[in-house]
Amino acid sequence: MPIVKENGEIKATPPFTEADIAQLRAGDHVKFYGTMYTARDAAHRRMVTALAEGKEPPFDIKGQIIYYVGPSPARPGRIIGSAGPTTSMRLDPFTPAMLEHGLKVIIGKGGRGSQVKKALQDNKAVYLIAIGGAGALLSKTIKKMDVIAYEELGTESIKKLEVEAFPAIVCCDMYGGDLLLAGKEQYRDQAVLGSYQSVPPAEKAG
Repeated sequence: MPIVKENGEIKATPPFTEADIAQLRAGDHVKFYGTMYTARDAAHRRMVTALAEGKEPPFDIKGQIIYYVGPSPARPGRIIGSAGPTTSMRLDPFTPAMLEHGLKVIIGKGGRGSQVKKALQDNKAVYLIAIGGAGALLSKTIKKMDVIAYEELGTESIKKLEVEAFPAIVCCDMYGGDLLLAGKEQYRDQAVLGSYQSVPPAEKAG
């Protein structure tokens, strides 16, 4: 099964359906297995252009995962170099079109704009955040890498990865949940409560 929940862990293996994505909520910790694809700005621009022209992208994006990453060159004997996530808002202009054509899971870093969050809800997809600054650790979960398209783009070429226990946290779910926004609101509420608690009793009563 694509989504397996056991012993407090969520294991996910593509391809995914809407029913699979419906099981994921903002704040869930997920470990991915199997195939994911890499793509950043230049590759997305080409894929979205192809879709607009009625052409197919270099791989079937339906039900799949795209990880926003441009890995560094691999050291001798290694499969891949450091593979930390790219700031996701850079991809916001291209994301709705990708979701409309069946992409189900996106992994990156940081928040997303309102149009992307609406597109996630409309297309029953999910956005997760990987740990920024942990590229070396994330690269250890990558067991195989092949360049499959746009090789001339170098680090921004599209790569097919095979991963085992790649960790990420659901940030924006298909229900409108937003982990980063919820965190800001919780911090704000705690700050307001803390300020109130520091007010002398006489002033509170007034």
